[in-house]
Amino acid sequence: MLKDFKELEKTINYKFKNKKILVQCLKHKSYDSLNNNEKLEFLGDRVLGLIISEKLFDLYPDYNEGKLDKKFSSLVNRKKCLVISKIINLEKFIITADQGKKTIIEDKIISDACEALIGGIYLDTGIESSRKFILKFWNKYLKQDDFNLIDSKTKLQEYSLKIFKKLPEYKLLSNTGPRHKPIFKIAVKLSDTKFVSATGHNKKDAEQNAAKLLLMDIKL
Repeated sequence: MLKDFKELEKTINYKFKNKKILVQCLKHKSYDSLNNNEKLEFLGDRVLGLIISEKLFDLYPDYNEGKLDKKFSSLVNRKKCLVISKIINLEKFIITADQGKKTIIEDKIISDACEALIGGIYLDTGIESSRKFILKFWNKYLKQDDFNLIDSKTKLQEYSLKIFKKLPEYKLLSNTGPRHKPIFKIAVKLSDTKFVSATGHNKKDAEQNAAKLLLMDIKL
């Protein structure tokens, strides 16, 4: 296991002084309900937000708060953490109850582990090491000075306000599945469309997916 972790350290160009922190970064609650990566994930999310906010403030001095917020939202989210996780092959190092079996690890678990890794680096050696890691892997996305990455829900909302002077209408259709892996089904419509529905493992993702489908329907 430690040999594998050395491979991860080489990939991210960071060597943990306290290996116990590294192990905890990668432990999912299904493996250990008490000593897992949830608190490190909480910490890492805040560290990531701070570093990205600071960098955007420096990179785009002419942006107003609204533009900075949109850019921030495109960089600090579960999907972007998942992209970074794929780049560093983080999935192969995550420790779950099904370790050793050929099971697919959920995207949420992978992206959460990325935030935990950031929290772990911060706890291990502080803010500068965290900043170096974040800027190394988020750098090219920071410098994409466009808003093609605006999320679907925001895009649909802006369109609806512009054309109909009102917000899209969202409706929760169902909430099924076990507590640890719920499935939400949500529908959305505009003033001149029918409801379009989609699912997700939380309400936010389900709304995003439904908005994306509706945008495709109205060819936006």
